[in-house]
Amino acid sequence: MKKIILLIAAVLTIQFAVSQESAFGEGEWFRFKMSYSGFLKAGNATLSVSETALDGKDVYHVVGKGWTTGMAKWFFKVKDRYESFFDRRTMLPYKFIRDINEGGHKKNLEIDFNQAKNEALVHNKKHNTKKTIATKPNIQDMVSTFYYLRNKLDISTLRIGDEIKLDMFFDEENYGFKLQYLGEETINTEFGEIESLKFRPYVMAGRVFKEEESLTLWVSKDKNKVPLRIKADLAVGSLRADLDAFRGLKHPFKILVNN
Repeated sequence: MKKIILLIAAVLTIQFAVSQESAFGEGEWFRFKMSYSGFLKAGNATLSVSETALDGKDVYHVVGKGWTTGMAKWFFKVKDRYESFFDRRTMLPYKFIRDINEGGHKKNLEIDFNQAKNEALVHNKKHNTKKTIATKPNIQDMVSTFYYLRNKLDISTLRIGDEIKLDMFFDEENYGFKLQYLGEETINTEFGEIESLKFRPYVMAGRVFKEEESLTLWVSKDKNKVPLRIKADLAVGSLRADLDAFRGLKHPFKILVNN
């Protein structure tokens, strides 16, 4: 459960728009519930969107929070907060904040992106250090990736087996993010039966995940591209996250059969 929020982040990166019409707006809010090995309640996570200005630029400000609940918090307490400030037009990030406490493992990073110079200024507040690192052009952070793909990638052009790739900056490194489109599936959720798009992001096999293909996720097949579910095979046990509450969707939420 140490990687609960990273798993939720994986959910959030796999939401795509079928056109250039915006898939989200100010006031959008999601809540997820997580369970470990199918029965043990593991935690919750939320994601909210607001509009603001940063250094004279019109930006979206997204705040993601995650925490353990129930029995899980007694043997591994997690309290994480992620923030991203990204341009409302280009969807490119200007600032990213990661403030986490995972079982006593703490990080407090503030990253300022200079998209024109392809640089990231990383301020490690825990160790009181600053360093500038070269980034790939049009770099995304872990949170902005989710919103960028919702608006920019045309799902109608994808075929089963196609792979989507982009560059992401996390902590102090550039990452090549890749996922595979698996097709469509109707799934039963807290809200009823919903048509979904199914994906498989590739992750690093090892201490946390069993293998590169350990994650599977589903998002709604509508203009919102709502994250519905993620399943992960971990090195020990499995983790599942399900959307259980939302508000402020920009488009109608299509449910085939209500519960």
